[in-house]
Parts: sequence; structure tokens; C-alpha cells
Amino acid sequence: MSQYSIKDLEHLSGIKAHTLRIWEQRYELLNPKRTNTNIRFYDNEDLKLLLNVSVLNDHGYRISKIARMSKAEMYGEVVRLSQEYCHYPDQIQSLCIAMVDMDESRFERIISFNIKRIGLERTMLDVVYPFLTRIGIMWQTGAVNPAQEHFITNLIRQKVLVAIDGISIVSTEKTRKFVLYLPDGELHELGLLFAYYLLKARNHQVLYLGQSMPLHDLFTVLEIIKPHYTLGIFNINISPEKIDTYFTDLITKIPVGVALVSGSYLSDKDTENTDKFMRITGIKEFLQFLDTLPDVQS
Repeated sequence: MSQYSIKDLEHLSGIKAHTLRIWEQRYELLNPKRTNTNIRFYDNEDLKLLLNVSVLNDHGYRISKIARMSKAEMYGEVVRLSQEYCHYPDQIQSLCIAMVDMDESRFERIISFNIKRIGLERTMLDVVYPFLTRIGIMWQTGAVNPAQEHFITNLIRQKVLVAIDGISIVSTEKTRKFVLYLPDGELHELGLLFAYYLLKARNHQVLYLGQSMPLHDLFTVLEIIKPHYTLGIFNINISPEKIDTYFTDLITKIPVGVALVSGSYLSDKDTENTDKFMRITGIKEFLQFLDTLPDVQS
């Protein structure tokens, strides 16, 4: 069972600890437990309750009214709100609850609702990516375990794969050829899959190599395919010496095209862009790159 301090609940719900204490005293909204050493803590049921309370409170429900609701009534009202309003914080809170409960049907309703309303691209940018950031916070507090994280990211992965499969490419003079890969040891492919979707949605050809691609095998593929661009995403922790050597090899040995690199690991790396190498700091910069895609180097 996960244990949270009141500060953890503040970070996860967005409700100030001072407010939580008032609600707890006045409405008995939360039910803190105590450790053997008499330290107060909260559990997953408290977290789920508070996430629901946060959604209702954001929609103007008075806390006195919320406190009189049963858990089932809260849940039903939150589901109704998330299906009627395209309010991104609500969707993110609801996804957090779906992840904690490992509730596939609730996840499906939330994501399908958003895709129908605003499309997959906006759903990923406005709902899923902020949700994944929230997962990072929940990891730090112990609010999610690997099984819950894998459960929810695999469901998102399935949605992206279906969307990719539904796009047909008609090559034109503006179509570019991309090779997408993750470096050796990297297994988290959701960001790379979304890049695949974005490229295909913009009528570009993509060869998707996926997880844990050794560099020498990548060069073999590039010799055969001769893409205009190669994109690798780096999220694993690589020593500075190894990553510098990796990029040197990538720049000097890449047979054709431009090597694009991105990922959270590179956020504090000082790399210089050249005509054969370009660092992209995040999804927004990648979208800007695609919208102003330069001519292919001769």
C-alpha cells in the first residue's frame, strides 16, 4: 500500500496542504492513518477521493456539497463531467484515477472522448503529455508502481499504433524519408511512436526500427534506405563519455541525411547543430521543425 504525506497530496491534486487540513477538520473529508511511530499518512483511497474532489471543486461544486456525496456519487459526477467538457485538467485527473485503479474502461472513455473532440495530435499534446508529467511526480511519491505505469502507457501506445495504421501516404515532391530508432538499451518508445504518427500524418515516409538499436546496425540500415533524416530519442542515463563518443560516431559515420536527436537525457547537454546533426529539445520544437521542414541537402 502506498503512503503519502499531506505535501504529497498537495503535489498530486493541486490543492494546498493548508486547505486540505481545513477540509479534513471541518468535513472529515480525508481519513489519515498513523504509522507505528505516530506519523500521519494517507493511502490510495485518500488519493483517489481527493482527485475526484479536485475535479468537482474546479467545476464550482462547493466543498460542503462534495463532502455529503458518497464515493459512488462523486465518481459518477466526475465521469459525467469528463464526458461533457473538454477541460484538460479534468481529463488528466481522471486518467490518474484510471491508472491507480487500473481501470481500462475509464481510460478508454477519456481518451476516445478527447480523440473524437480534438483529434489524436491535440489529445497527445494537451492531455497525454501533461498526464505523463504527472506520472513522473507520482513515481517520486510512490503513487504508482511499474505495473500501473506499464498498464497505462501500453493503452496509450495501442491508441497511437491504431492511428498510425489508419494513415495512408501519397508521396509528393515534399515527402521526406525518415528512419526512427531508440539507442541500444532504450525501451520507452511512446515518444518515438508519436513522432512516427506526426510524420506520417504530414505525409512523410517512415521506417520504424523501434527499441534498443545498436549503432552499427543503424548505419547498415541507413546505407540501404538512404533517408533524408534519422531520429533517435535518448531518455536513458548514458555516461557523458559514452554519449559524446556516440554522437561523434553518429556525425562522422552517418552515410546520408541529417541525424536528429532528442529526449529528456539531452535536456542539459550542450550540443552544437551542424548540417548533419540537429538536437531537438522537445515535442514543440519537433513540431516547429516539421512545419518549416528545410529543403533536403544536396
